[in-house]
This record gives sequence, C-alpha cells and structure tokens, in this order.
Amino acid sequence: MRTIEIDNLKFEPFIEYDEIKKRIRLIGIDINVQYADKHPVFIGVLNGCFMFMADLMKQVHIPCEMSFVKLASYAGTAQGSIHELIGVGIDLTGRDVVIVEDVVDSGRSLKYTMEALEKLGVASVAVCTLLLKPACLQHEFENIMYVGFEIDPEFVVGYGLDYNGQCRNLPDIYKEVTGAG
Repeated sequence: MRTIEIDNLKFEPFIEYDEIKKRIRLIGIDINVQYADKHPVFIGVLNGCFMFMADLMKQVHIPCEMSFVKLASYAGTAQGSIHELIGVGIDLTGRDVVIVEDVVDSGRSLKYTMEALEKLGVASVAVCTLLLKPACLQHEFENIMYVGFEIDPEFVVGYGLDYNGQCRNLPDIYKEVTGAG
C-alpha cells in the first residue's frame, strides 16, 4: 500500500484488505449463529456499503434476502436533512432486518433509517457496520450489533468509502494524513 493524493489531500494506508476480510469472516460467523433460525433481510445503505455488503454476504450461509436503500437528502435544509428512504422493494412487516452500513459516525442517517424501517413494522433491527466512530456519535444506539473496526474521527477513503466520488474502488482503507498541507 502506498500513500495516495486526491484534490491536494494526502491519504496513508490504514486498514489492509486482508484485515478487513478476516474481520468480515468473524462477523459472518456471528450472524450465521444469531440468525440460524430466522430468515433475515439485509438492507445495505448505498453508496458506501456496496463492497462491504458484497464481502459480508459471501460469509452469510443462512437463508436470507437482500435489498439496498439510498437516503435522499436535500441540501439547504437543516444541514441537508434526510427526507426519504428510497428502494427497499420488499415487504418488511414482521421481518428481522440487518442494516449494513459502511461507516457510522454522527449516527444521524442511521437513526433516520432505523425509524423509517420501524414504521414499516419490522420485527427487529440490528446494525452491522464496517467502521464505527464512537467519538462522533450524536445518538445512542443499543442495536449496533456487528462492528468491523472502531476508529477515531479519521477521514477515510477506500473499500466503498469516497472523497468527492473517488476511491470507492480501492480494496484497502486509507486515512487522511493530518498536517500534510
């Protein structure tokens, strides 16, 4: 892994893909045990979750369904407040749902997603996130059940995470080099 530069920001290697794969394998084992007698629906929150969800689902060996949602927010309103959950496409009434996120930082979008799903009458909601930034959380969650890595408030890219639409395709995760300007 090498340092990369995007729009005059420098990023250094942070979490290698091999480490990510090992952690996802362990999460998959845990999910297989916890949901062995259920038929969960995994809901990936786009765009950032796509690589994580693809690798995660390869480790889930129980009967399940998958779907993706996208949050629509409108700039210029209450800090780009979230107004809509687009694309579920499955009747979730009475279903066990696992939300798959790339990163939970403030928790604002996760809170909205959970509230929207609960209005649909789900039986349970668990959260599976690749990255969790505990120091950034503005909401309390009791159902973040699966966490790949807890990190400091780092600016990270790669493995689905982007900066201005770039770097989602990188297999490794990089963090911004602070004081590199």
